[in-house]
Amino acid sequence: MSGHNTNSEILLAGAIAALTVDFIVYPVDTIKTRLQSRDYARLFRGNRSVLFRGLYQGVAPVVVATLPASGAFFTTYEGAKSFLASTNVLPQPVSHALASSVAELVSCAILTPSEVIKQNAQMLDRNVLERSHKNATMQTLARFRSNPLALWSGYTALAGRNLPFTALQFPMFERLKEILKGRREHQGKRSGTLLESATITAIASGSAGGVAAVLTTPVDVIKTRIMLNATDAATNTRSGWASITREIVAREGVRGLWRGGALRAVWTMLGSALYLATYESGRIWLASRRGEDLDEKDLL
Repeated sequence: MSGHNTNSEILLAGAIAALTVDFIVYPVDTIKTRLQSRDYARLFRGNRSVLFRGLYQGVAPVVVATLPASGAFFTTYEGAKSFLASTNVLPQPVSHALASSVAELVSCAILTPSEVIKQNAQMLDRNVLERSHKNATMQTLARFRSNPLALWSGYTALAGRNLPFTALQFPMFERLKEILKGRREHQGKRSGTLLESATITAIASGSAGGVAAVLTTPVDVIKTRIMLNATDAATNTRSGWASITREIVAREGVRGLWRGGALRAVWTMLGSALYLATYESGRIWLASRRGEDLDEKDLL
């Protein structure tokens, strides 16, 4: 954990960051899910009015789950990073990758049910929902009533997507941040202000997130298909990574594994920049309210 931040401050800062990003980038995530789905050609291609309707379907469970998940992620990440740094055994990039991976495993366990509900809710036809006067989230939940454990069937898919993503993003983020700080220092422009810290964090995290998003797009496409099949898991019809990969390549070619990659890179770049910048700014501000000053080593 950071030297002058309490666990509650890290949890609160992570929650504020998560809420900010959820509401801003959620519509783009909905479009990405629809682009990557097996039914894109049947339901959305050539029908933009349907593609761009109901962009906030399924947001409620994400907001509820993201708060504890993001708090758990940052608490675990800060703790693991500090512990690994104190051992001074592993190279710093390896320590950052390992700390973020451990934190991601904890976060995914909390986030998986909401992610399954979210992606299935995003696929529901808004026109049908309006005619039936049904809520997208509640209608999706009803499909898991007979087997609620199926909501966790996407855990390995989510972890399989997020682990390589965070293992790529956080070392790049930490390195880019140090480069930007060093450049400001060399130019004699370092101010040490909260605004400067947030700006450097946003640029470094956004750039790292965009690169990591592009590189992990095939895993994200497979993860989307697995989660959209989660309702089939309730009827004991399961699809694994290998079979889904073969299906995508057979029906859409290798290009199918990269569907939505550009859109994912854009929203991840924006989301990562907002997420980590808001988190770092939030915990620095919370510490300053108690009269604490975070020094250089305490920054993310």
